Amino acid sequence: MTSPTLFTQEFWNDPHPVYAALRQEAPVHPVTLPNGMEIWLVTRYTDCKAALADPRLSKRQGAGDNARTLASPVRSPLTHHLLAADPPDHTRLRKLVSKVFTARRVEELRPRIGELSAALIEPLRGKDGADLIEEYAVHLPIQVICELLGVPIEDQADFRHWTSVMVSASAGGPGVPEAAAAFVGYLLGLIERKRATPSGDLLSALIATRDEGDRLSEDELTSMAFLLLLAGHETTVNLIGNGMYTLMTLPDAHRRLREDPSLIPAAVEEFLRLESPVETATSRTAMEPVTYGGVTIPAGAMVAVSLLSADRDAERFPSPGEFDLNRPDNQHLAFGFGVHYCLGAPLARLEAQIAFTDLLAAFPNIRLAVPPADVMWRPGTLIRGTVALPVLLQ
Repeated sequence: MTSPTLFTQEFWNDPHPVYAALRQEAPVHPVTLPNGMEIWLVTRYTDCKAALADPRLSKRQGAGDNARTLASPVRSPLTHHLLAADPPDHTRLRKLVSKVFTARRVEELRPRIGELSAALIEPLRGKDGADLIEEYAVHLPIQVICELLGVPIEDQADFRHWTSVMVSASAGGPGVPEAAAAFVGYLLGLIERKRATPSGDLLSALIATRDEGDRLSEDELTSMAFLLLLAGHETTVNLIGNGMYTLMTLPDAHRRLREDPSLIPAAVEEFLRLESPVETATSRTAMEPVTYGGVTIPAGAMVAVSLLSADRDAERFPSPGEFDLNRPDNQHLAFGFGVHYCLGAPLARLEAQIAFTDLLAAFPNIRLAVPPADVMWRPGTLIRGTVALPVLLQ
């Protein structure tokens, strides 16, 4: 199976048959990404889980690869964050923000997230149809992460555009250098304003925080703000969108959730497993030869772990293509595994649970406005989500 089979619009719209064929053929495949990068793609659950926790695969060495086309003044402020670090640097950086994302602290946000969700739903009540991505799913996680970080909500359209361009199919593609430069300039200005006038938000706290007497470097600070803004909304936008798309194609599941909202937490886990908003984990570099499923990846090679493929592996999940609200032991890899397990997982779960609860309560007959096959999915090896999600509300 060749790389072009992987990266076409037909593939983006439905990658699951291709991943199934790859899993059957071999556990690891050398492929060429749309930007020309040569990587080794891990596709089976057991091997993906092992690779995600393998200290021989360096995130720090892999971090700059997607950004090699960027000029150094732009690249450096974007590549010194959690996902681009190995222990002990990773441990230090994660400690600085982890207390904000504990299950207890996140649960305290429930009333405010509920208020934001209700405010977004209200203008939809009188409409017959909507694009659920642009009129709801985008705004809920953006507003939450903006409030947490202390980012002006009126700036959301700008950084939504920049991040969308930067996670597109080709990391060196059109518009990426310009989007990255604009984002860095914005973050540097925001940090300076926060430094001059601090408040009670996370970004002000990171600026002021000392870790064992040593402040974050400027690149670490900018990179952390970049990661929290990007990961804090891109993934949850698509968790909500992918989940609602899935639900609207499954009338029985739709009815069960509408009649029994207590099933929604279990549904969120199945949405995450079936259509993970993160298709492939950010790349790693093999610091020595590593072997998965009998296939040896050479030292120095770039490694990508397909979360989407792993979570449809029939060796781990019986009837993997089915939506099962009673699925036992649903230990999907949508949030990763090991030291890089998603810090924001509790927040993403809470936002999604509130979103599905509120949308189904407000619009019990919500359905797709187009045939499922007409819904277009975003090109890209990192994020999986629909370009738009046209729905009928009444």
